[in-house]
Amino acid sequence: MHGLLDLEFIARHGYIVLFAWVFLEQAGLPVPAIPILLASGAMASSGHVSLTVSFLVAMVASLIADYAWYELGRRKGMKVLNLLCKMSLEPDSCVRQTEAAFAKQGLRTLVFSKFIPGLGTAAPPLAGVFKLPAGKFLLFDALGTFIWAGLFIGLGAAFEKQLEVVQRFVEQVGGSLFTAAMIALALWLVWKFVHRWLFMRELRTARIDVSAVKRMMDRGEDVFIVDLRHPAQLETEPYAIAGAMRMSPEELSEKHEQIPRDRDVILYCT
Repeated sequence: MHGLLDLEFIARHGYIVLFAWVFLEQAGLPVPAIPILLASGAMASSGHVSLTVSFLVAMVASLIADYAWYELGRRKGMKVLNLLCKMSLEPDSCVRQTEAAFAKQGLRTLVFSKFIPGLGTAAPPLAGVFKLPAGKFLLFDALGTFIWAGLFIGLGAAFEKQLEVVQRFVEQVGGSLFTAAMIALALWLVWKFVHRWLFMRELRTARIDVSAVKRMMDRGEDVFIVDLRHPAQLETEPYAIAGAMRMSPEELSEKHEQIPRDRDVILYCT
């Protein structure tokens, strides 16, 4: 099965490529590991690599990155999660979505987190922030990694013939699946960055920094502050602006009538 994701190269360095790719994705870089998992399964089906070893390599790479983030979260707190989410293409929702998932599911979040873009990388440091036991973290994280890696490597092995058909078609137009995947990834990243840039430009005039809020409060200006931080973050950072009204983002549409309309309103979130 030659050519799939440049398999001639990957077959020679298959385990190293698989390890590096999975590790980099779990480290927070926008490099999707699913294509390489599928390719590894296809190569295993055709006898180029071992299915068991490929699975173990993916497991080890993911667990090393996850545990590193867990330790950073445990030692450095929310600063680590905020830094990680700044690397995300959607930093405004990254922290809130991760906190909401943990608030509802706890450690079970680790079982399905790798199937949700962004959550798979953000969940381990948040587990550390909440000081969840390392043994339980590794158990649930390993279970989630087992399901994630096993599913896509298994799909690659099961659909080897179909992937060969796709590969031959791509080769006929003068390329490889690796090149096609990289072009698709680049286009997706460009779209996400443009979408975010347009969103930020729309909000720029409505944003206000912390120092400006402090000056307004020092001058005695009549401002109304709404604290929209998730309850999970308040557990790790129990600080609040004096006089601020507390509610979750989900409650904003239900309790908006409690917000005065005759004063400047400032929404404070993660």
